[in-house]
Amino acid sequence: MLKTPVLLIVVVVASAAPMRSVGPGVWRPLYPAEGEEAVAVPAFQLDERTVTTREFAAFVRANPTWQRGAVGALFADEGYLTGWASPTEPGEALHAKPVTQVSWWAARAYCSSRDARLPTEAEWELAGMASATTADATGDPAHLATILAWYSRPGRDGLPDAGSGPANVWGIRGLHTGVWEWVDDYASALVSVDNREDGAVDASRFCGAGAVSASIKEDYAAFMRIAFRSSLQAASTTANLGFRCARDAGPEPQP
Repeated sequence: MLKTPVLLIVVVVASAAPMRSVGPGVWRPLYPAEGEEAVAVPAFQLDERTVTTREFAAFVRANPTWQRGAVGALFADEGYLTGWASPTEPGEALHAKPVTQVSWWAARAYCSSRDARLPTEAEWELAGMASATTADATGDPAHLATILAWYSRPGRDGLPDAGSGPANVWGIRGLHTGVWEWVDDYASALVSVDNREDGAVDASRFCGAGAVSASIKEDYAAFMRIAFRSSLQAASTTANLGFRCARDAGPEPQP
């Protein structure tokens, strides 16, 4: 995967979501590689909520190379920040909403400006395993049904404000109730077997057979997340894709 050019790591954004400590813990990938059925995830810090449109607007004002119309096609497709009133102002109605229509490149640049990074898939999924009362609710049918119901909410209802909804046991909000979210290694889930015409491909990783071979067959929402992530490219933007930032565990950096 391409590395972010040094010139894209820019001015620090002052206002940001508070971070919460998550982990350590163990994540069991839906489609584990051999020998990686259980992935140990060290403790890390994660934004309590997704990055808001107001926060991202402050970032692009401070960093004009990330304004709509200034970003090259390699770093964002034609949907980048569409719907904003201008290249630097989204409009008051969007300020509290999760920022969307942002590419992986743009999300990484924003997090870098905060001396942070995008969470890995393992980190995001570890945080997403939690309910309000336990760090691992993947065996709770009621909790899985609640997540699936959230995912089934019609898009015409509009996006909720960033940070709305209940917090899980780590203090993280909106992992399943707001928008899809970028992770740093978004394309890792099925990339090794993407060419189905290759004779070496494991056909059990696709379609109906994929559900049979999955580690947790009851977690249908996890199938949806993998399918969505695997459809993305680094320049992709959509109206329901946002992000939050993470850091390695440790003391907060000094301002």
